[in-house]
Amino acid sequence: MLACVNTNTACVNEKDIKFLEIRHLNGPSIWTWRPVLEAIVDIGELEDFPSNTIPGFYERLSSWLPTLIEHRCSYEERGGFLRRLEEGTWPGHILEHVTLELQNLAGMPGGFGRARETSSRGVYKVIVSAWHEGIARSALLAARELVLEAMQQKSGDKPYDVKGTIERLRDMVDSLWLGPSTACIVEAATNRNIPAIRLLDKGNLVQLGYGVHSQRIWTAETDRTPAIAESISRDKDLTKTLLESCGVPVPEGRLVTSAEDAWKAAQDIGLPVVVKPRDGNHGRGVFIELTRREEVESAYYAALDEGSGVLIERYIPGTEHRLLIVGDRLVAANRGDSVSVIGDGKSTISELISDQINSDPRRGVTEDHPLNLISIDGVTIMEIVRQGLTINSVPPATHEVLIQRNGNHAFDVTDAVHPSVAAAASLAARIVGLDIAGIDLVAKDISRPLAEQGGAIVEVNAGPSLLMHIKPAVGTPRPVGKAIVDHLFPNNDDGRIPIVGITGSYGKTTVAFLVARLLASAGKHTGLACSDGFYLGQTQVYKGDHAKWKSAHRILMNRAIEAAVFENGSDTILGEGLAYDWCQVGVITNVEFNRHYGRYDIETPKQVFDVLRTQVDVVMATGAAVLNARETMLVEMASLCIGEVIYFSLDPELLAVKKHRRHGTKGMGSKRGKRVVMVRDGEILLVNGANELPLAKLTDIPFTDGGKAIPTVENILAAVAVAWALRITPAIIRTVIETSPLLRVESADKVN
Repeated sequence: MLACVNTNTACVNEKDIKFLEIRHLNGPSIWTWRPVLEAIVDIGELEDFPSNTIPGFYERLSSWLPTLIEHRCSYEERGGFLRRLEEGTWPGHILEHVTLELQNLAGMPGGFGRARETSSRGVYKVIVSAWHEGIARSALLAARELVLEAMQQKSGDKPYDVKGTIERLRDMVDSLWLGPSTACIVEAATNRNIPAIRLLDKGNLVQLGYGVHSQRIWTAETDRTPAIAESISRDKDLTKTLLESCGVPVPEGRLVTSAEDAWKAAQDIGLPVVVKPRDGNHGRGVFIELTRREEVESAYYAALDEGSGVLIERYIPGTEHRLLIVGDRLVAANRGDSVSVIGDGKSTISELISDQINSDPRRGVTEDHPLNLISIDGVTIMEIVRQGLTINSVPPATHEVLIQRNGNHAFDVTDAVHPSVAAAASLAARIVGLDIAGIDLVAKDISRPLAEQGGAIVEVNAGPSLLMHIKPAVGTPRPVGKAIVDHLFPNNDDGRIPIVGITGSYGKTTVAFLVARLLASAGKHTGLACSDGFYLGQTQVYKGDHAKWKSAHRILMNRAIEAAVFENGSDTILGEGLAYDWCQVGVITNVEFNRHYGRYDIETPKQVFDVLRTQVDVVMATGAAVLNARETMLVEMASLCIGEVIYFSLDPELLAVKKHRRHGTKGMGSKRGKRVVMVRDGEILLVNGANELPLAKLTDIPFTDGGKAIPTVENILAAVAVAWALRITPAIIRTVIETSPLLRVESADKVN
């Protein structure tokens, strides 16, 4: 190790960046609405060495990650972060930006980041977007290594392997993150304010919406994709039989049982013919325009390897097209094209394929590439052999060699499709029974009716790839994700159920129980996750503390649930994040600062405010925040709500109550709430401006001691305000609060 010899420069060889804790906040938190990693980072002695004191650090980091120039941090301009780096900033801030950039370069969605000091010197909270926890953790750990390497590298050392790190992260993204077809649907849902829940840590099974209103997708298959229809689509012979019986043009053909039978069928149908697997997919094992016996018999064996049987069909002259049908409507169409190489007199055909075709950056093995790599398989070799060549032949200069007759469906032709062709494709999808289908048809000109040109539908596919329509090599990208979301959620449905989130210092469990009882009495099958247990309807499924993210998430995934109630203590908000993106009603029961201090570095009233406001921040514009009017902090917080504010109060003379009744509380949105649930002369009143509706006398409500049990009365008022916000009738509210056996004083209610 080197010793420090100059107090004006940094000797960092013995310095380190340590992770004291890394937690995944799955949903909305004090930082943002998005999932994030919150890392507690100890930079130790590096607290004394900002970036501008470390020789060569700026130059190394900016050269290794030149794309950091796009980070606008601090100065809100391109290059802002690099300017800050040159002027001097600390490792926590640098770690944030490097982690985000590594994720971005690996192909993850855009990022959110923060770096904040804690009460301990040299210890920071570093917050970065974590759409997938595993990928984000790997990026964070790699960022630490990269930053330390840039600080400690000596002259002559090899640069940090940024390329290898990004490739490793990209491999994780490819295997763990959503594919582009699923991602475009999820993005369209998000744009419609429809929530999305990933049901597996890897793969493309996603739930859109909550509870009873949810729908599920798996790539381009949905809840509405029948298993029978999917099975029919895999059997090409059965599909063709059904289409033909309904008048849809299909190529003549039949199943064959041997190579000899294949040649006989080809002669009966008339040459040229197509040989394909009975139940293959992705075009594997399909041979077209075959005219010689040896071609047909060879193709038979190759096709048999790809499926359980072989079909011989009449060859339809023309170009193959893929039409995407969603809910009986054509939403996109692409045309395939032939692929050729041009000889140079020196290179083999194999080398030309590599140099002229597979070198195209649009081609690749991942779903991010709109074009596939050309494989030297049986189909390719047969095509080359038909031209009197082999894969190792060296074509003369300028000689064109056909490699694929119908390559990727890379050319968007949606606007050119003739209405009758679109109608035929839609009919084919309905006949098979698919709500989303990829229809393969062959036609010389997609802008003319099929009958005029002898065109035909050759396949109907379930779960079609959407990438060709999202990223066509040529032409206009089509909003296929939006079409699928509009199909699943018509009439601007957002797929949501009423959600009530409850936080505060105490009383949360009682309010949660009472709200769940009110919703059940209004006819809603209600899920409840609280510190006393996990409930579905009136049944306690699990005992113990279930006021956690995982339990709440399970309720939202339950497709029988019509409403949900969640207790969210400050520990849940700080340690896990909320389980939902938005709620219809957010409740804060009260504030007692000492109950929140001492955990997660919470030590000031301002920090408590930031924790509790999380519940208000996620109230929908059409929803309401239910707040305790006696708490000065909550009255101050009311202006942050984009929805309505409903106060509850034991004291009708509070200034906040009077002001709210007269003028409402101006929130961030356009609504001005004027409703209050309050007590006057021993009676609960529902107040809307100057209008007052008596609801129930405290003497008629058990466990209130005639109104003397103040915590219990406030809990009841909070629950009544929630029910009122959810449009539960006063008659139901009165009956429940006068008869509910669930009420009890919770002076010792847990914070978490």
